[in-house]
This record gives sequence, structure tokens and C-alpha cells, in this order.
Amino acid sequence: MLSMYELTGNEMYLDIAKEDEAYMWSYWNTTTCNGGLIWNIPTLSYHNAISNELFLELTAKLHNLIPNDTEYLNHAMKEWEWFAASGMVNPEGLVNDGLTEDTACINNGATTWTYNQGVVLGGLVELYKATGETSYLVSARSIADAATNSTLLIQDGVVTEPCSSETDCEPNGTNFKGIFIRELAKLNAVLDDHPYADLIAQNAEVAYNNARNASDFYGFLWMGPFDTVTIGTQEAAVQLLTAAYLG
Repeated sequence: MLSMYELTGNEMYLDIAKEDEAYMWSYWNTTTCNGGLIWNIPTLSYHNAISNELFLELTAKLHNLIPNDTEYLNHAMKEWEWFAASGMVNPEGLVNDGLTEDTACINNGATTWTYNQGVVLGGLVELYKATGETSYLVSARSIADAATNSTLLIQDGVVTEPCSSETDCEPNGTNFKGIFIRELAKLNAVLDDHPYADLIAQNAEVAYNNARNASDFYGFLWMGPFDTVTIGTQEAAVQLLTAAYLG
């Protein structure tokens, strides 16, 4: 919605984004884990990475688009303060899926999905733009470096998912790599040395040459061979090629 607002200037999209933020904020947890958004609304349970990362990026970007805002910036800073102290980032610097569902509220050691390494980068970039504090870029670069140096997430220079095939991933998991690359590109753009440009370009070239069929459908594995196309694999390819083009 905020991207549409930036493109069109239509206040309707901004209003929808504000409504989304208010809904998410209403589920900020004040009883367990010292805060944070919950993921499972029906059971009011599970603090996971993606919900909180998306809230971070949404609130920080809302602040950057709304003159004289303080509310959304306060929410963004509160989110990052909680996230950074939550233990969601493991000792290897990667973001696990969430926290344990007990009073300990510690890292649950669950899958380090690529998109969980990505969305937080976009949020931290927006916080940097909002405040000018380079510490946010330092934190973002630490997570990005851990991801791009991970032998689990990068194989022969190509981004891959911890699940090995399209059928092993839940349907939306086929787009996770695209989300990661999109957000990595946002960080790359604001760093003076553009350290991830070569990785992004290499992945686009590999996917174009190996994961694409004659109809311009893209499979799940960017290193190839072409396997099964889904909406998710096509979305991921669009985000990868766009990131490489914008370079």
C-alpha cells in the first residue's frame, strides 16, 4: 500500500496502510515476552520474526512518508528495541522463526527462512532514513552478512531456501527468496560500497540461464534445473530481476 501511495500519491493507499498498522499495533503483547506482536490471532500466541519485522518496516516507512509524525516513529523504535533484545537473532547472526511459547520466551531454534533475514533489513533502512543513526545500518549489515555467508542459505553463490524443493515448501515459501533479495537490495542501495550488488546480479544471471523455461516461467531452484512453476516462484523471479536491474 505504501509503495502504491508513493507511485500515485493517492491518499486511499496511505489510509489503508494506517489501518493495517492500527490493527497490528492492537496485538502488541503486554503480558508475555515483554512485548512484541503475536502471530496467531485466534489463540493469541506465538511471537514470530516476520510479524514483527513487517511491523518495523511498515511503521518506519509510514513515519518517513508523513510529515511531522511522531507516533509511527515511536512504534518503530519500540519494535526494534524489543526485537533486538528478544533473542530472535541467533549466535550465528541469523534470524530464527520465532520464540518459544513458554515463560522463557527464548529463540526457538526453528528454521532460518530467507525472508526472515530480509524484511528486517528493509525496516532498519527505513529507521536509518528516519533518524540518521548509522547503528541501524550496522545491525542490518550484520544480519545481511550472516545470511550471505551462510552455507545453508547460499550454495555456490546462489540463494536457496532451507527446504530443498517447491513441494517441501509451503506455498508462500516459494517466494521467500525473492523477498530476501528485494530487501537486501534496499540495504545495498544505501551502503556506500554496495557490498551485495555482485551477489544480486549473479543470482539474476544464474536464474535467467538455469531456472527459466522457454515460456519465461521460473522454477523454485534458481540454480536450476527448471522444476515447477507457481505464483510464488514467478513473484520471486520478478523481485530478483527487478533488484538486479535497479542494481
